[in-house]
Amino acid sequence: MTTLTLYTNTQSRGRIAHWMLEETGASYDTVWVDYGPPMKSPEYLAINPMGKVPALVHGEAVVTECAAICAYLGDRFPANHLAPAIDDPRRATYLRWLFFAAGPLEAAVTARSFGWQIPEGRNQTAGFGSYTDTLNALEGALQQGPWLCGEQFTAADVYIASQLGWGMMFDTIEKRSVFQRYVERAYARPANIASDRLNGA
Repeated sequence: MTTLTLYTNTQSRGRIAHWMLEETGASYDTVWVDYGPPMKSPEYLAINPMGKVPALVHGEAVVTECAAICAYLGDRFPANHLAPAIDDPRRATYLRWLFFAAGPLEAAVTARSFGWQIPEGRNQTAGFGSYTDTLNALEGALQQGPWLCGEQFTAADVYIASQLGWGMMFDTIEKRSVFQRYVERAYARPANIASDRLNGA
């Protein structure tokens, strides 16, 4: 069987990929990469030219970016039902919110964290529009529950719950009750608890 190898650091977004790997139930190896010279070494830059973690190597395939890793693993291990099938109508919802979190949500939260201001009247030129609009849109998507695709927990929930949990911990995302309840449900999953142990939590 082709080996899965995760390159990560305990204090990084690699925790999302670790959780996702635990959800698949697949066996994998973990390579812990320190910040600083090891992450910028020629050996690691050959895997990820950005010199950032996580990176997932699966045979000849290399996947970086947490949303891409989640999507890849969801499709690669279909028996776990972590991604709706191509012909499942829920596939659209799954992809929509997975990439919404990787695009508008992360951009809105980063802009707010660093105090980057969109000039008045220019929100339509920014992919996320505004911080408030972004959070409102995601809150609406989570209202029905328990997960983004109804009763089916997916890779999108791994990614979005991680983003929300991290943001609320550091006060970069408002602690809305819908977000809090969603994150509590997701964090209670055995795979997340296992990945936390692996990351020293």
